[in-house]
Amino acid sequence: MLLSYYAARANLYHLWQQHPQWDHATLAAALGSSKGWVKKWLKRFREAQAAGLPLTDILPGHSRARKHPPVKTPALVVEQVLAIRDQPPEGLRRVPGQQAIRYYLERDGALLFFQLPVPSSKTIYRILKAHDRIPQHKKRVHQPLERPAPMTCWQIDCKDVSSVPADPGGKRQHVVERLNIIDSGTSVLLDAHVRADFTAETALEAVALTLAKYGCPKQITLDRDTRWVGSPAGSDFPAALIRFCACLGIAVQVCAPEHPQENGFVERYHRTNPRRMLGCGSAA
Repeated sequence: MLLSYYAARANLYHLWQQHPQWDHATLAAALGSSKGWVKKWLKRFREAQAAGLPLTDILPGHSRARKHPPVKTPALVVEQVLAIRDQPPEGLRRVPGQQAIRYYLERDGALLFFQLPVPSSKTIYRILKAHDRIPQHKKRVHQPLERPAPMTCWQIDCKDVSSVPADPGGKRQHVVERLNIIDSGTSVLLDAHVRADFTAETALEAVALTLAKYGCPKQITLDRDTRWVGSPAGSDFPAALIRFCACLGIAVQVCAPEHPQENGFVERYHRTNPRRMLGCGSAA
């Protein structure tokens, strides 16, 4: 990219030397550039020629590095920012943010007396962050999941079939759903039950059909779908699927709220196969 910039500037310089009578519009049309760019660089060429600088020193352009160090915020301003943050004035019943702190600084008597400038909201944010008033969230380190033995742990989840449009006179959401059952140990799709009437009863029936085909695993992981775990009002009485699995000796792991990664194998299948052909079957 830099070489193309140098080449464009060098072409302008040589074209200007060959045709000094051309105006900015003619040079811009010949080079396919804007008149503003031609005007700026011709001015730099003339200034460099007057100073006796060679062309190789002109083509790189001006450095964009900071020429002066940033203005340091006075210590009194920093103290006032932290004081307003720690002890909100005027009975403010919340932790003030950058804009609120700036509002109070504009009315601060000490800053007005010493005629100190009020920092911007961005500077106030940097002050708060530098003095640990804004917690820094640690980067989440993802730990690889240890795969269980094949056919011992399953993950189940329902996914809408996007190829089926909504019914104007009926259901507009979850028109047709697909219940995917994945083996965590091998990531194999064991079954994909497709229905338009998945309820707690029909979903339990679909899981029972897969259990009859492959046998019982040691554990089944599922999300907090009400068809699996029931409603919050019935938390003292386990849902039908959980009681069914308990009778068969299958442990049920319910994902924590807003943690779909705990059901990661079936969620990954949903992402990588969004338009898979509608139908039932196994991928064994």
